[in-house]
Amino acid sequence: MIDINFLRENPEIVKENIKKKFQDEKLPLVDEVIELDEKTRSAQKESDQIRAAKNKAAKANGAIMGQMKKAQKQGNDALAAELKAKFDAAIAASKQDDARLAELDEIKRKADERIRTIMLTIPNIIDPSVPIGRDDSENVEIQKYGEPVVPDFEIPYHADILEALNGLDNASAGRVAGKGFYYLMGDVARLHSAVLAYARDFMIGKGFNYHIPPFMIRSEVVTGVMSFAEMEAMMYKIEGEDLYLIGTSEHSMIGKYINQIVDSDSLPLTLTSYSPCFRKEIGAHGIEERGVYRVHQFEKQEMVVICRPEDSMKWYDKMWAYTVEMFRSLDIPVRTLECCSGDLADLKVKSCDVEAWSPRQKKYFEVGSCSNLGDAQARRLKIRFKEKDGKITLAHTLNNTVVASPRMLIAFFENNLRADGSVAIPEVLRPYMGGQTELRIQK
Repeated sequence: MIDINFLRENPEIVKENIKKKFQDEKLPLVDEVIELDEKTRSAQKESDQIRAAKNKAAKANGAIMGQMKKAQKQGNDALAAELKAKFDAAIAASKQDDARLAELDEIKRKADERIRTIMLTIPNIIDPSVPIGRDDSENVEIQKYGEPVVPDFEIPYHADILEALNGLDNASAGRVAGKGFYYLMGDVARLHSAVLAYARDFMIGKGFNYHIPPFMIRSEVVTGVMSFAEMEAMMYKIEGEDLYLIGTSEHSMIGKYINQIVDSDSLPLTLTSYSPCFRKEIGAHGIEERGVYRVHQFEKQEMVVICRPEDSMKWYDKMWAYTVEMFRSLDIPVRTLECCSGDLADLKVKSCDVEAWSPRQKKYFEVGSCSNLGDAQARRLKIRFKEKDGKITLAHTLNNTVVASPRMLIAFFENNLRADGSVAIPEVLRPYMGGQTELRIQK
């Protein structure tokens, strides 16, 4: 959410940004906000004038009341009657003022409510470095890390690899929970946990503070961390309660600081968090019948940074680089992809995807995303810090996927599969696997 003062002073910049995101249907909303803002400020000005006049009249009425009582004591009935008529007229005028104040308050309330609704849909101002494009097909490759290899033997579909290792059961999960769920078993399940544990320790080693957050959040936090479109497509609501299942631990980690003034000396807050994640995954891509690529439930290690505005781009570059480093330590080739303007969610200033190499498909696929949201989430959730001079400033928030499993398992198994069907375990994971160096097909 952008600052309404910025919109008021720079409507053309806001409109140009909307055009860059190919959301021209939102252009009239800018003018509507300006009109409503003028309406609410005009109502506020009139209210202030009426209240000032009422305060002045109240003092005058007190004097009239005193004079009336004095006239009554002196037996001056004519003067007392004249003063009473004057007092009654002032009371009637005051009641009219009260009615007008109530009318103005309602005008202001409705205008403010509509302004907030609109401001929650107007996209954040993107960074000048973001490439302009309509959708993810126009995202721009930044750099490759590691040599993508296509072995001289056929790589099976990932579900077949996991099933050969006796590590995946989609059919039973379908009977229990429906499409989009899975059972991981045996060494595959252990490897899944090993990767998450390694990712946790990797980020702790980078100086991040480890958290396990709530897995449900209130609607106030949901609307603070994401756009309405994202919320509708992703979030599961708990029926009868003001609670939603989180789609990523970023939601509850950022929500931790709602309505807080953070100690400036504690910035940056560098946090890493584990959670299960729950997503409806509504859209054209759908849910897979087999496998674990696009599912309703998965687990993830996340990183979140809350920092001063001038430091956010520096942290953005650090964060995606950590994900690249972690994947390379697992012998998985990756690349970074700059998200174009049309592919950015409305709250994001800048974002890039980390994609892993798939030897089977002979292409890269998304395994993580790093985003700088500027002060958009902080503005919605009132996350601030106090400067040395006492000035209260909105913080900047960033988030990035360290590893999302089981999707990461697809990249892992495809890139570490051998011709005989066994899977090599990289050295960094062996301590988490009881010293195992490989996984072998289960007969």
